Amino acid sequence: MSTTGSSRVWLITGASSGFGREFVRAALTEGDRVVATARDVTDLEIPESDRVLHAWLDVTDQGSIDSAVADALDRFGRIDVLVNNAGYGLLGAFEEMDDHQFRSNVEVNFFGPLAVTRAVLPSMRARRSGHIVQMSSVIGVVPGPGGTAYAGTKFALEGFSEALAAEVRHLGIGVTIVEPGPFRTDASGRSMRWGTPLDDYAALIGPAREAFEATHGKQAGDPRRGADAVLTAISSEAPPLRLPLGSPSFEWIETYLKGRLEQCREARPLGSDTDYR
Repeated sequence: MSTTGSSRVWLITGASSGFGREFVRAALTEGDRVVATARDVTDLEIPESDRVLHAWLDVTDQGSIDSAVADALDRFGRIDVLVNNAGYGLLGAFEEMDDHQFRSNVEVNFFGPLAVTRAVLPSMRARRSGHIVQMSSVIGVVPGPGGTAYAGTKFALEGFSEALAAEVRHLGIGVTIVEPGPFRTDASGRSMRWGTPLDDYAALIGPAREAFEATHGKQAGDPRRGADAVLTAISSEAPPLRLPLGSPSFEWIETYLKGRLEQCREARPLGSDTDYR
């Protein structure tokens, strides 16, 4: 088990709503201590106490990251679990998004978690203990039309995190990549952003957007139960590297991977015979 002791210390980004808020609740229910961070700490619902510290943290602001980590170590002496939860969705065809929109999504969803991880790792490495939870998405495995930005950031996070897991395992540090499917959070509502529609993509993106927005607030996934599942997983003797959340996530990922394996087999005759002769 990557984290030990009866009372762990969590640092959670994006803790003001959705999964972030539920991670705070789950950790406190377990008897742990929490550094709850957000871009606006007044949005944090669970008040400060001897087990809860509020900290301003914007994953695109290195100063805020360093300050929050320093406050966590000063208050509780260590960080046992880092949850990189902050992020937002950006959907639409690639041509419907300008460079600033695309790069901003990459900064928050990819470079943000990297920056927080880099700030927390030294203390975990020194203690030879810790666990990093990376909040990805089923879209980080199963891409589709309209997902060039969001899928790109989550695919990148998954590749980084799998390699990181191999690098830090011998140091007693674990990594778990969480891949939620549809859950009832703000991710599909006020946190979601879209590109500017273009006529040539209307028939492809328009219906998908309407269907997506129609499901907001009606998803079957309960973020409270999802957070509990993550806590159980990382508290086990052998925490998984990847944890899909929700039955749709498992179904979509299994179907996608079976199809990809079949594509690999079909391409073997063309791509495998490339050695010098």
